[in-house]
Amino acid sequence: METHGIRLYQEQREDAQLHPAATRSAGAARPVPEPPCPIRTAFQRDRDRVIHSKAFRRLKHKTQVFIAPDGDHFRTRLTHTLEVTQVARTIARALRLNEDLVEAIGLAHDLGHTPFGHAGERALAEVFPGFRHNEQSLRVVDRIEKDGQGLNLTEAVRDGILRHSKPEGDITGELAGRPATPEAQVVKISDGIAYINHDLDDALRAGVVTLDEVPEIALEVLGRRHAERIDTLVRDVIATSAPYLDAGSPDGQVIHLSEPVRKAADALRDFLFARVYAPINEAEATKKAQRMVQWLYQHYVAHPEQVPVEFARALADDGVERVAADYVASMTDRYALQLFEELYVPRFWAG
Repeated sequence: METHGIRLYQEQREDAQLHPAATRSAGAARPVPEPPCPIRTAFQRDRDRVIHSKAFRRLKHKTQVFIAPDGDHFRTRLTHTLEVTQVARTIARALRLNEDLVEAIGLAHDLGHTPFGHAGERALAEVFPGFRHNEQSLRVVDRIEKDGQGLNLTEAVRDGILRHSKPEGDITGELAGRPATPEAQVVKISDGIAYINHDLDDALRAGVVTLDEVPEIALEVLGRRHAERIDTLVRDVIATSAPYLDAGSPDGQVIHLSEPVRKAADALRDFLFARVYAPINEAEATKKAQRMVQWLYQHYVAHPEQVPVEFARALADDGVERVAADYVASMTDRYALQLFEELYVPRFWAG
């Protein structure tokens, strides 16, 4: 087969094998039209652009929950991203949805996260009102990557990035509107499945909580082991969502958890907010990290000439505050610490 026919063959295979409700890659629109790749589908191309981006590589040094933990086995923002994508692909394959679209959204959904996780996000939002990591993730792929050119991802991937966030009390709730495709809905629920389980796993490893303290409904319904809980949630999403996909849904929501499993997942999520996230947020190390984020932002607002030339040049039309927020949000934990030390820690020996 000549290379120019490979993409067409894959698009035809999508038509033949995917569920009628699945999103096809053929004709996927981009903000800026461009010739299609002869080998890869549009969503495969998006996935590859994300993987090769600088923002994706930086995720390995960004906090998931625990800031600078002792031990090599705690999750980072990168391993969280990979776990979300793995869960989402498993669900998508079982439901005959477009795995390439799911993978592209999953790998890109947290590219806009700040250093020090959600604590850093809240801190930056206090000094740059309206900052949200899902919107920043979209800004990264639209405006910041490739020296200001952006990645020109398809509209389906962009929608999934923007609409993956959930409110505190409901694992199936919405903060940024309903995702437009079933694939984006899969990533959104997979994000919740992944983090309530791996954050509990890390909290148990850190000795912050014990398994006996976890709500009994979560253990009874979901399971007592990490793998068992994920398996229960994934199986439930597949079994519950399949009829909605087959019948369609007037409101467009086709990916669901059953009510008993949703309640158990929400109980586990509420437990994590009360016993893990809230205490970490009150820890002195977290507060120091938040002050660092705010000081760095304020420093670069006051000294925009110190923003790296290549970064500032790419965003020259966006205003001092916006560029400072973009620059600080892009930092890894260790880079933020390094810059803060250079800017604020006195060097008595350097005089």
